[in-house]
Amino acid sequence: MSKKIKELELNDLRKTFKGVRDFVLLEPLKLDSAADYTLRKSLREKKVRVKMVKNSFVKKVFDENGVKVDPGSGPTLLCWGAGSVKELSTAVDSVLKQLRPDQKLPAKIKEKTAVADGTPVTIEFAKTIPTRLEAIGSIVAAILGPGAGIAGAIAGPGAQLASILKTIEEKAGSPAADGAPAPTAG
Repeated sequence: MSKKIKELELNDLRKTFKGVRDFVLLEPLKLDSAADYTLRKSLREKKVRVKMVKNSFVKKVFDENGVKVDPGSGPTLLCWGAGSVKELSTAVDSVLKQLRPDQKLPAKIKEKTAVADGTPVTIEFAKTIPTRLEAIGSIVAAILGPGAGIAGAIAGPGAQLASILKTIEEKAGSPAADGAPAPTAG
């Protein structure tokens, strides 16, 4: 590859991956055209993009973006997109399982690593990281939980007192409470 072509490719990768901090690295092992088509089509349906990138370019472009990642050896497929690293990792994992329905068959693609907000993690760990909405929901629940307990503690005795007063009022208004015999129908 000439210097000019390398520079054009690097500039395209810089533009494509500018601001991308969540991605998954895969290594194609025995990827035939049918499996490659299935992988790309299935991921495209889940709003995940896939690109084959030279390892030295991966390292250079992501180092410039402040993401320290070691692509290892062998060819590298970069997967990025989706709403969060959890959705991305789950989508990639489900497609990899779809490509290898029988565990006795050799793997067509090997998982290298996932990167969550610029930090390398395993794909299994990336699937457990909460999405933005899940994190916001847990924070709101943590904030509202004690408030609901306080409101219940304040309203509880008042409701009990109202119930007691209503019971006393009902007993006072009944004819048996006056000492007079209850009227009989007749």
